[in-house]
Parts: sequence; C-alpha cells; structure tokens
Amino acid sequence: MTGTTTLTLGGLLLAMIVLYANLRPWWTGGREIKKLAAFLKGFGTAACAAACPGGFLGWAHSHTGTLANGAGERIGENATGAAQTASLTSGQLAGLGATGAFVVALSVFAVGITWKEAAKADKRRIAGGAFVGSVLCLTAGVAGMLTWLPGALNATGDGIVAAFQGAGVL
Repeated sequence: MTGTTTLTLGGLLLAMIVLYANLRPWWTGGREIKKLAAFLKGFGTAACAAACPGGFLGWAHSHTGTLANGAGERIGENATGAAQTASLTSGQLAGLGATGAFVVALSVFAVGITWKEAAKADKRRIAGGAFVGSVLCLTAGVAGMLTWLPGALNATGDGIVAAFQGAGVL
C-alpha cells in the first residue's frame, strides 16, 4: 500500500463526518473548550506531523490520506450512487528543520502519553482529531492556512536548543 498526497472528495467526506461527530457534542453541550481539548490535541499533533517531510510521521500522514480516500469514496458512492473520486487541490507544509523536528517528536510523544492515560471516549476524540488534522492538511486550503507552522516549530526548537546551550545566560 502506497501513500498519497492528494485528497479526493471521498476522503474529504470521511474527514467531515468525523469532524462533525466531534464538534456536535461541543456545540450542543454548552461550548466548553474542555469538551474539544482531546480532539484539538489530536488535530494539533497531526498538523505537526504533516510538516514532516518523511520518517514515520510523514509516512503515517500520507497513509492517512490513502485510508480516508478509499473509505470515504466507498461511503459516498454507496450512499449516493455518485463517484467520489474527484481530486482536490493538494497542499503541503514545507520547511521543517532539525530543531523543528525535535519539537514535533516531543509533541507527538506528549500526546501519545496523554492518549495512553485517557478514558475510552477521549482516546476516540484524540484519534479522530489526528485523523481529521492529517487528512485536512493534504488540502491546499488548510495547508495554506498553516504555512506558518513549520517556521514556528523551527523557532521553538531553536529557542530550546539555545536555552540548553546556555545562550544568553551569561
């Protein structure tokens, strides 16, 4: 099975279904941010992973698109009878450096620990957020809105490295 960097209408359909399933309880339940926290942790982690040009996180990001396309196309076609295979304009987060990759690895590890300790419902929300974040980062619109992310990750990593090297301490 190979990965993809192109999202189809079917993949977008599946991502929107998962997004709706996660946003609806928040919307109808008083709109407290704590009801979205688990979903947003997964989404943010997936957006960070989408900035990875390769490695396991880059591989997982591209394969999430493949999974979404296949399942979403089947769901859409079985529900409506119309093909859902039309491709959307693809986007990509680029420019992640070594220090930014350090921050991505730390954030993925932190959310992984959170997921391990979470209740069953929150585990599903974290996984749903990661799925939606990864799939939507394949689109030109979401990738375009997040063009600042690799630079911010790099700058955060640079700051961490500088602090541990003693820059500006003396």
